[in-house]
Amino acid sequence: MSAELSKKNAKLVRNLVLVAVAMFGFGYALVPIYDVLCEWKWIERDRPDDIKKVPEVAYKVDMSREITIEFMTTLNESTPMEFHAETKQLKVHPGEYHTVNFYAENKSNKIMLARAIASFSPAVVSSYFEKTQCFCFSEQTFQAKEAKTMPMRFVINPELPEEYKTITLSYTFFDNTEKSVKK
Repeated sequence: MSAELSKKNAKLVRNLVLVAVAMFGFGYALVPIYDVLCEWKWIERDRPDDIKKVPEVAYKVDMSREITIEFMTTLNESTPMEFHAETKQLKVHPGEYHTVNFYAENKSNKIMLARAIASFSPAVVSSYFEKTQCFCFSEQTFQAKEAKTMPMRFVINPELPEEYKTITLSYTFFDNTEKSVKK
């Protein structure tokens, strides 16, 4: 019985090692797989170098469709600011230009350099959400206790597939003061 038990234990250990190696391999492969999917536009991600200002184009406004845009704001946990959209939700027709203001205030007694990073839900709509003006295009400098009203002008490209009726645009502000000083 002891030899049979040893064989079972050896088989169990071998299977557990194989599972651990497979899990490690899968985890290691996730980054290149994600990059390939992003290139194929199955998954889109927003990074500062992806943000592009587009010129204002005269689209034909599609009055037959209405898209709800939700604006969300968050702060990185260590960012000493107040930050919110002055408009929480807006109903727009594709092809119509709109401007939404965002309020940000440096709550610290020091000069702060901050950057807003955008993300969209669903992610695929980001290529149809065209910004002509945005505080997110560059790093923002805030003097001690300074408050700013920052506009973001946008249009929804009328080519947005009809299945998308709600878009959530979320901005997260990050304190980049230390990173910018080190450059």
